[in-house]
Amino acid sequence: MKRAATEHEVCAAVREGMTDRVAGLLEEMTAAERRALVPEWERLRKELRQDWGRQRRVYPALHLAGAASLSGAAAVASWLTAADFRWAAAPAGLLLRALRDREPHWLADVARRVAARPVSAGVDHGLLDGLARLADCPPPVTEASVHAWIQYVNGAWSDRDGVDARIRDTRHLSAMTAGLFATADAGRAMANLYSVDGGDSWVTVLARLTAEGLLDRPAMVEGCVARLLRGGPAADQRVFLNLLTALELTGDERRARRADWSALAADGISTVAAHAQAVLSGLALAGDLSDRELADLSAAVFFRTEKKLVRAQLVLLGKVLSARPHAAELLLPGLGHAFGQPDADAQERALRLLERHRDKVTDEKVREELAYAADQLSPALRVRALTALGMEARGGAPEAAYEEMLPPAPAAVRLAPAPASPAELAEETGALLARRDVDVAAFERVLDGLVRLAHRDRAALLDALAPVLARTEWYGAAPDSRLTPERYFGTDAYTCDVRHLTELVLAALAERISEEALWAGTQDTALTRRCAHTTLCRAFEARVRELAHRVRTDAVPPFLLSTPTWSTGAVDPAELVDRLEVYATAGIRPLGDDFAQALLRARRSDRPAAEAAAARAAALGTPEGEHLARWLTAADPLPATPERRTADRRVLPGLGECFPLLHDFPRDFARLGEPVPADAQHFWCYHLDDDIRPHLLAMLPEDRELVAARLAHDTIASAVQDQRRGAAVLPLLAEAGGPAGPATHLCVAYGLGSRHPEDRLAAVDALLVLAARGQLDAGRLGTDLGALVPPGAVKAARLADALRTAAATGAYATVGEVLRHTLPALLAEGVEPARGLGDLLGVAAECAERTGITGALPCLDRVADRSGSSRLVLEARRLRTALNGELNGGTVS
Repeated sequence: MKRAATEHEVCAAVREGMTDRVAGLLEEMTAAERRALVPEWERLRKELRQDWGRQRRVYPALHLAGAASLSGAAAVASWLTAADFRWAAAPAGLLLRALRDREPHWLADVARRVAARPVSAGVDHGLLDGLARLADCPPPVTEASVHAWIQYVNGAWSDRDGVDARIRDTRHLSAMTAGLFATADAGRAMANLYSVDGGDSWVTVLARLTAEGLLDRPAMVEGCVARLLRGGPAADQRVFLNLLTALELTGDERRARRADWSALAADGISTVAAHAQAVLSGLALAGDLSDRELADLSAAVFFRTEKKLVRAQLVLLGKVLSARPHAAELLLPGLGHAFGQPDADAQERALRLLERHRDKVTDEKVREELAYAADQLSPALRVRALTALGMEARGGAPEAAYEEMLPPAPAAVRLAPAPASPAELAEETGALLARRDVDVAAFERVLDGLVRLAHRDRAALLDALAPVLARTEWYGAAPDSRLTPERYFGTDAYTCDVRHLTELVLAALAERISEEALWAGTQDTALTRRCAHTTLCRAFEARVRELAHRVRTDAVPPFLLSTPTWSTGAVDPAELVDRLEVYATAGIRPLGDDFAQALLRARRSDRPAAEAAAARAAALGTPEGEHLARWLTAADPLPATPERRTADRRVLPGLGECFPLLHDFPRDFARLGEPVPADAQHFWCYHLDDDIRPHLLAMLPEDRELVAARLAHDTIASAVQDQRRGAAVLPLLAEAGGPAGPATHLCVAYGLGSRHPEDRLAAVDALLVLAARGQLDAGRLGTDLGALVPPGAVKAARLADALRTAAATGAYATVGEVLRHTLPALLAEGVEPARGLGDLLGVAAECAERTGITGALPCLDRVADRSGSSRLVLEARRLRTALNGELNGGTVS
């Protein structure tokens, strides 16, 4: 007879991580005895959360013990899929062995609950399938169970035949396969299968099983097409497209889905649209697609931006028109949509197609429609289009004088005052801590509100903030936890995240951190890595740490001097004098870093207002008033000598010493005046993840060159290293005050060549804002671009895309002037033509055609006189024709 296991033995085995022994001991216990151990497992689980060293060893045994001891299906399902055990779970075989004596309906309930968990729970396929087998029920088909199945099959990547075998052996294969088409990101997960060369993949196996009749062919085709119509990430769509291709649809299957192919060609991702377009092209040439359907398809494709799709559709129209001339009046109006393409080559091809088949258009309404659409073409091409339509008179009408259309210069918005009541401030503080990217206004309002209310009624403020404090990680941490405030906000946890710094002030307010720890945080620390933002970040952090120290010692000022007046971060000088006057009347000495920040934010661009405020400040008779007066009346408070250096394909900006900062400011702010060497090497940092750069720019809203020299590393990375969000701060840089000098223009130049479209759009916004404010030096920007493109720091194709976007807003003259200074360096003799140079010449040609600007461009003739018909040569000839003021009847000479 078996000896019954004691509770002490089971608990000891679990704590030692002896998973196999735990399985045997649990079998010797009754269900009631196992249930009695549940509180012990809960205590041990809580204990292990703070003990990382033991987790991987103990968790598998604890996972098994808890699953065997709990009685409710919901509790067991929650335990089995808990995040604690995700990376250290018990083997599925032992878990199923511990649960095999339960009732089938109970096991089916557990299986359904486990399958209903989110995909992030990482459900194990072996466990889920085993539960379904024990319950003798079909496996639940959910997103979690489908992803678990995919991961199970992917695990056979090293076995040439394993993938096929695992898929074939799947119970209820048809239902699970149908789940693939309905599960988000299933395609991307299936694509992660790393099979050996020549081995099976999901696509090859599913296509083989369909051909063998194990999977229903109509259902597979329907599933693939439906999934493609749903859209989704390219990596996900690609797998289902490959599967659809592998199924090798018959002619009848292709014809039966004409509407689906048209929808995919219009709205699918590029690869899917190209496949659909190829199918429809075959149908059209075989006469299985009506002229009306082809016309609708052309209109949809010509609205797309992919050059290959547009050109392929133009080729298809040419073939159909040659075979069916009677369809011209139905198909040619679609060329009007192609006339609006940003690709000049596509416009040219569409125009040549019209010229070739113009005699087939006899309907006057169709001619009028095409003539109206031709207004989208450049002047040279428009003349050709009207000539082809027999409407030369319309083409001879005088053109209206070109007028540059720049966006209105953005105006700074005055910020609302800090929340007046503790409840309102607590609400805004909680919202700030819950956000990923915190804007300058939200942070500054909360910071000033905490100071004002802590000075006025500290007890009421703490009472209102109680729910906010309770949600922080450090507030209720155990004394020996790594999350205690002393460790969480220690010098080794250096960060410039605004949420972290806001929590630091809250910890000081709640007296959860000592004065010594706060004082230590204001001292120099040995940073493990120094990024391009370190100097700015130290100054930004210093003000908040100084404030937190005052809050902890109950020496809270009535309000902050440095709270911005406007959205740019600038402070109204008259308002700053008012604040200093209140301090002087109350006999309060300003905080050093707070006053330093207020000085840097004081608005100096309005000279009359600054001089009036300076006179009032000097009359205060305080050291701070005199300092502010000197600062506001100085001709150039922050003189900086620009420096440039070319190294490793890059042009790097630098700044010289800023004397007033180095000698008249506190330590961390004085470092802002240190020289910025052009050849300084910086590490990548996390500031792009939790974007602190708007706050850094708001520190010096009147001196953008000083910030631009330190942020240039980000924009360089966006172009040279393909970093995302590196240029996101450029619109704010353009809206800031102070001269827009070499560093600012160089940042915009790199931003225009960014890898990611959203960064290029940010650079375009900055260019347009500078132009609207009259601060853009087109010559300087163009020269910078001319130095960056040849070595490859900025790619010509990316630059052309950005400048085309800027010009399309109505800034053709601005963009044309920039390119007038860029192109000579790219066309010079001995310089290898950059890939995409033809696109740049096309943008310049369109700018010249629309604005009527004329004049010679150095080295252009050398390229335009070459033989051949490459894009580079054609666009060079087109640009020369435009600059010479010769349309020549619309033909390129």
